[in-house]
Amino acid sequence: MKNSSFEGKNVYIFGGSSGIGLAAAQQFAGLGANLFIYARNKDGLQAAASQIEKQRRVNTQIVAWMPVDISDNQEVTRVINSSVETGIPDILINCAGRAYPDHFEAITYEQFEETMKINLFGIWNTIAAALPHMKKKGGAIVNTSSVVGYIGVFGYTDYAASKFGILGLSEAMRSEFKRYNISVSVLCPPDTRTAGFEVENQTKPEETKAISESGGILESDQVAKELIKGIGKGKKMIIPGFDAKLTYYLKRWCPGLVEFVMDRTILKTQKKLQK
Repeated sequence: MKNSSFEGKNVYIFGGSSGIGLAAAQQFAGLGANLFIYARNKDGLQAAASQIEKQRRVNTQIVAWMPVDISDNQEVTRVINSSVETGIPDILINCAGRAYPDHFEAITYEQFEETMKINLFGIWNTIAAALPHMKKKGGAIVNTSSVVGYIGVFGYTDYAASKFGILGLSEAMRSEFKRYNISVSVLCPPDTRTAGFEVENQTKPEETKAISESGGILESDQVAKELIKGIGKGKKMIIPGFDAKLTYYLKRWCPGLVEFVMDRTILKTQKKLQK
């Protein structure tokens, strides 16, 4: 979707009640779009809708919300089929996700399974349900991966598996959906100051913290701004922040250097922990 005008567009955002999803919804509202937001928590959705409504350019803009568990394929299909009666999505953004970093040995199979269901299966579910409707007029899909979607980081084994999977899924979809005039982009944010990030820090190993500190942290509004800008320019990979972009290209062209730097950071941290 190489179009910088979002006025009157229907924007569906899964994970739209907080963090990057909410920030994007507010900014889209300011650009004249209609917003449809989804998350698990009803109270969170109501509060988010109230914030989004305040950012509308005109009062006739739609701000709709509906609770949904994106890991439930049938529930997602039911919710989207209900929403399209109000407006077929022009833009579908998958922002829902979670991370509980820890050492591999401490991550249970149940956590791994749930991470995959939410972060990866959830995207499959929303797109599978929306595609039959979006095919009618084309549009744009954005799937949120992470910097950990292109560089495996200590402590993120289950999370990295899901986020790497999003890149492959999106690339294959991009090839298939061109015939329907539907673009597929991937958002790869670095650490971003959200409620979810605070939860991550509760289980994050010291080695992971040391690696993360070198990359800095962005605000949700910054990431949302880059997201919308990237959609308008039709970017395939939307990577907010200089450090995240640099890491992407270094990993692509100098993978040995990236591994060396990370290994050295991990070793230094482990030595400190042993003292």
